[in-house]
Amino acid sequence: MCSRAAIPVLTLFLVLPSSAGAAAIRGVVRVPAVREPEHASMNPYPGRASALANPMPVAHGAVTDAVVYLDGSPPAGASPPVPSRLPKLAQRGQSFVPRVLPVAIGTRVDFPNYDPIYHNVFSVSPVKRFDLGKYARGKSKSVVFDKPGRVNVYCEIHSGMEAFIVVLPSKWFTQPDANGAFALPDLPAGTYSLKAWHPDFGERSATVVVPEDKDASVEIDF
Repeated sequence: MCSRAAIPVLTLFLVLPSSAGAAAIRGVVRVPAVREPEHASMNPYPGRASALANPMPVAHGAVTDAVVYLDGSPPAGASPPVPSRLPKLAQRGQSFVPRVLPVAIGTRVDFPNYDPIYHNVFSVSPVKRFDLGKYARGKSKSVVFDKPGRVNVYCEIHSGMEAFIVVLPSKWFTQPDANGAFALPDLPAGTYSLKAWHPDFGERSATVVVPEDKDASVEIDF
């Protein structure tokens, strides 16, 4: 997905007191500026079915597309984060929304079509190969992701549609907000392998030490 070499660039601090007596890894993700084209280029392959006159443009390089997660086994004796919503990769504006969807292994993901045209959802990724066929607005199909790894998702009808499902070994993951801030809360003291992945900038990793009753702060630069 990203051809450049990924060089770990994470700065670790252990300075923040925890307000609730439970430790957390808190930090910020920074991504380089990406210049988007001023005008959409002509698609040489518009697809084999109807398309929207004005499809929703897909931003690249957004900090919110990053996924930050703990690598390896879940922390012993800690309750994992509870997802705020059921995982869904929607077809909207002739795009997949969201562009990047992290899920824990064994999760069922819904693929609803909100567009007034047919879409198709498929992947040839080794982690999970599937083809949901064509279906119209108001319909939805689902897939269970039972192996960890990254799954590239496409629409056979509209070649410009692409998304990424990141299947992780545990529920200890998050995505930064629009300012790049993130948190992995309620962690017991210990040493963790922290990783961050972005579809446009590759991967970063670091070892993070979470002390007793203190938050670990980390900066992630892509």
